[in-house]
Amino acid sequence: MGVEIERKFLVNLTEWQLVEKPYGNSLRQGYMHKEPGKTIRIRITNQQSFITIKGKSKGATRAEFEYEIPRSEAEELLVGFCDEIITKIRYDIEFAGKVWEVDVFFGDNAGLIVAEIELNSEDEVFEKPIWVGEEVTFDKRYFNSNLSVHPYTKW
Repeated sequence: MGVEIERKFLVNLTEWQLVEKPYGNSLRQGYMHKEPGKTIRIRITNQQSFITIKGKSKGATRAEFEYEIPRSEAEELLVGFCDEIITKIRYDIEFAGKVWEVDVFFGDNAGLIVAEIELNSEDEVFEKPIWVGEEVTFDKRYFNSNLSVHPYTKW
């Protein structure tokens, strides 16, 4: 079974603006199914497209299955089966031996910047960059599936 162990943090905008960033990857994603414990996501990036199935979170851990699909099928699924689309740019930032995925959101989620780090275990110790702020791992408002229906700018 695929497993994801992930922690999520807000990003300090002032410090983030000082970070030298690599080329960002544009993402569009929508949810075919979203309920607590079961989500099915379609994601289109600059180069690839995916369907992802995620299970219920237990702490910072949950089941995750992700499969690459043809771009044309991903486009069709986004348009035909997903009501709301999230747009963002993702930056992969290496820090202290780990990769932080930093998402800068657009549209109705503009102004929100979130950093995620994948871990090997829930109790793994890691260093946080200066631009990483408050942890929101367990705050459901920051789940992408929730942001698709309850956008950040409308809180």
